[in-house]
Amino acid sequence: MPEPISEIAPYLEAQVPGFEGPITEVQKTAQGQSNPTFILTAASGKYVLRRKPEGELLKSAHAVDREFRVLSALRDTDVPVPDALHLCEDESVLGTMFYVMSFIEGRNWVDPRLKDETNEMRAAVYDSMNATLAALHSVDVEAVGLGDYGPPGNYFERQVARWTKQYRATETETLKPMEDLIAWLEAQTPPEGPARLVHGDWRIDNLLFDPAGTCNAVLDWELSTLGHPLADLGSQIMQWQLPPGSEGRGLMGVDRAALGIPSDAEYAERYAARAGLADVPDLDYPVAFAFFRMAAIIQGVKKRALDGNASNPEAGLRMGAYVPMFAQAALARIK
Repeated sequence: MPEPISEIAPYLEAQVPGFEGPITEVQKTAQGQSNPTFILTAASGKYVLRRKPEGELLKSAHAVDREFRVLSALRDTDVPVPDALHLCEDESVLGTMFYVMSFIEGRNWVDPRLKDETNEMRAAVYDSMNATLAALHSVDVEAVGLGDYGPPGNYFERQVARWTKQYRATETETLKPMEDLIAWLEAQTPPEGPARLVHGDWRIDNLLFDPAGTCNAVLDWELSTLGHPLADLGSQIMQWQLPPGSEGRGLMGVDRAALGIPSDAEYAERYAARAGLADVPDLDYPVAFAFFRMAAIIQGVKKRALDGNASNPEAGLRMGAYVPMFAQAALARIK
């Protein structure tokens, strides 16, 4: 039988330099619907463990080994990441593949309004997010050993195909907005740009910040690959089109100027300047694709909740209600 997390200290002592048990506390984080995440408190300090969820999984999903690889590759770049300490592929230890990384103290916001913060702090956080994203897309993938991190070909074309396949695998009913969106995305694929390392889920709740508002860790690399950098920018701007609050986590209807938060256009302009682009890019396709991919992801969460193996079944079912809404929002943007 696999050991519970609290009992794997001897294993980690043998695999992680400097680790000393016992593990005195295991705290499951609120985030991590896809890959359950735990903060471990041991005699030698705090660590973070991320593992695949239990149960039957889609073949290409929950790739904690890819997360470990990209964290290792980025260690000495301008992209702030935790230290990747150990990858365990032996499922007999915990029942699923997992990895351990360093614990980084940092502030994390789920609500992009940054409620209760000053305008100066909001401005600093958004500017640092922007600068970190440009730094990510400036990484020399060959130099850091990630030249083969993604398949060749048009990024958006293969991503639409991938997420359509995963959506079909977890589909629980036919949704016309999703069918219309898939058809449009397949017909309007933009030409491929230069391959860059893309995060795949770029949003504020996947980042940590120091007390001055500077990003000090980028987390949750499960969807990272080589591809079109505008996918990351589109993903973040998509998030801001959703309603504010704990469910939508967006900026819809928010007076951003009054809060010191840049508009979509201002944010895109800053990114274009930092990334060395001649013009501010058209983001209709990247934003529509981001809506589609998120709809496909939460459809998977809904299916796992219905099957009884979601990390948080109640939250998974709530999230599932957003699938048609995301598709409709994408169609509204492109029409």
